[in-house]
Amino acid sequence: MDLPAFDLNLLRVLDALLREGSTVKAGARIGLSQPAVSAALGRLRSGLGDELFFRSGQGLEPTDYAKSLELPLREIFSDIEEVLAKPKSFDPETAKVNFKISGSDYFAEMLMPRLADRVSKQAPGVRVQLVDLVADINVDSVEQNEVDLALAPALPLPGWAVKQTMFRSKYSLIARKGNPRFAHAGLKPGDVVPIDLYCDLGHVLFSPEGKLSAAGDVALAQVGRKRRVVMTMPVFSGVYGAVSESDLIALLPHQLARHVAGKFGLELYVPPMAVDLVEIIMIWHRRSTASPGHRWLRNMIADILKPLDDS
Repeated sequence: MDLPAFDLNLLRVLDALLREGSTVKAGARIGLSQPAVSAALGRLRSGLGDELFFRSGQGLEPTDYAKSLELPLREIFSDIEEVLAKPKSFDPETAKVNFKISGSDYFAEMLMPRLADRVSKQAPGVRVQLVDLVADINVDSVEQNEVDLALAPALPLPGWAVKQTMFRSKYSLIARKGNPRFAHAGLKPGDVVPIDLYCDLGHVLFSPEGKLSAAGDVALAQVGRKRRVVMTMPVFSGVYGAVSESDLIALLPHQLARHVAGKFGLELYVPPMAVDLVEIIMIWHRRSTASPGHRWLRNMIADILKPLDDS
């Protein structure tokens, strides 16, 4: 490809077509007529040596090559906007903006009520949404601009991602009050559960993906033992709800376990093996690092979550 001879303005048309899947809607997006968009598409096909789009029903379907350009183009234009944009201040009292956070229902309990109180007092025009996505999708959603930030256990991140540690959490073992096996063993809340009892009882496991093992199983394997997982739940509320109405047990992040124990009739015990602390991080795209509104939200979330640190 002869880049010096290629009209880079055509990339705006390509980006619009990838977003809209229609020459009419793409034209409306960037202020061009439908014939002008069609002509630009012809030049793109010639310059890039690919069909790029083919007719599918009432719209346009991208080729594999065109699809491969979608996210790189979006990031390029985002970077250009960031370079050219003048820094803007953020006034919480007058701001009218929507923020979307990705995270498990742990944060519905441990973050959102406190965040609601602060936002309603400081920024009445700001809307905050929590969406529940598994860890890998969290990261994809940040890159694709579907969410502003994600809260998740620490995981390998791509180069565009920025992270900040929020807190580290230990685990507590939860069982319903009056669990007959615990009563028969003479256990009181706060006691270490014998490993034979721990492995014999049925466990409920938090796993959005339906996996049958987690950090607790790694710790057990190190001492040559295995627990009996009989149920998995995609949300934490399902885990402690199931334990509260059965003789099953579960490992739960310590602060969440304390928070819900009284309401759900649960008692907290110490697991028989040492389980590594889980590190919870906040993830966002580097394009948002300098945004005053984004920084305001990040700082508020970090301040709310800081007391949850067990390290």
